[in-house]
Formats: sequence, structure tokens, C-alpha cells
Amino acid sequence: MAKRPKQRKGRAGGTRPGKPVSASRVEMVEVVLPQDANVLGNILGGRVMHLVDIAAAIAAHRHSNSHVVTASVDYVDFRNPIRIGELILLRSHINRVFRTSMEVGVKVFSENVLTGQRKHTTTAYVTFVAIDENGRPKAVPPLLLETAEDRRRYRDALYRRRIRLAYRYKRSRSAEDRRLMDDFN
Repeated sequence: MAKRPKQRKGRAGGTRPGKPVSASRVEMVEVVLPQDANVLGNILGGRVMHLVDIAAAIAAHRHSNSHVVTASVDYVDFRNPIRIGELILLRSHINRVFRTSMEVGVKVFSENVLTGQRKHTTTAYVTFVAIDENGRPKAVPPLLLETAEDRRRYRDALYRRRIRLAYRYKRSRSAEDRRLMDDFN
């Protein structure tokens, strides 16, 4: 059962109703072709990341009903390869909405077209910012949580945001972390 719609005041003083997670879910499917693969016959990681960005952006567009820009990709995990001739399936959904930004989770699967076997291959978390016609950040509707899984992803997204912001602003780091980041930068 969905939570009651929340209302958020917009810049013009009106309110914006919330939108459920299900309203912005995305599923994309493509076949992996030779031009997408490395010499081992596996899809290129950069190609997977490109498709992840597209699937995530579509979910963010659907939720915000506006243009969005990628603000960060803070986690991508490659678990299993995807071979030429297999299908790549991407599922994305909004995990959490902040004032102008949204965290989108993306899961990627491979599917063998002959056997139907699916493998979870990649997980990614991408943050988008909604922008207005002048390219400035704009408020997005609140997220309505429908399931226990939606609530878990919502909680987890706040934890990832705290880590992301700590790295961005170099807060809450140990001396060793700061030294490593200074060497890296």
C-alpha cells in the first residue's frame, strides 16, 4: 500500500504532489553486438556505464518531469561478464529524492537468448539534479514509497549520500584518507 501523497512547496508557492517509485521504473533491453565488445568477446565496461547512465536518466526524467544532469556516479560494481550475442537488461528506479537531486539505483543483468538464463552483472548508483529552463537546479516531487524494498532502498540511499558528501567536502576523513585523497588529487 502506498503512503499518502506528500506535498512539497514549489518555488512559486504552490505544492507538488509526490510520485510513487513505480511511476518512474525503467527496463531497457539490448543485444550485445561485436562493436560493443572487447577482444575477449565481453561487453566493454564503458558501454555498460553508458547504458546505466541512460536508464538512470530516464527514471530521473520520469520522476521530475524535467531535464536532469548527472551529478555523480558513486558506485559501479561489475560481477559477471556479458558476452556478445547475449541480452543486456537494465532496471532502474528512484531510490530517494532530496530537494533538487535524486539517487537512482540501476541493476544490470545478462540473459542467454538460447537458455533464458539470467545473471546479475552490475549494480550502480547514480545521482541526478533536476534543472529548469535556465539550467538552474529545481525542486523535484517527493517520493512515495510503496513496498518494504522501496523503504529499504530509501534508507540505504541516505547512508550513501552522507558518504558521497563527506568525500565531496572532505569531511569526516581520517588522516590516512586525507593523505591518500591529497596524493590522488
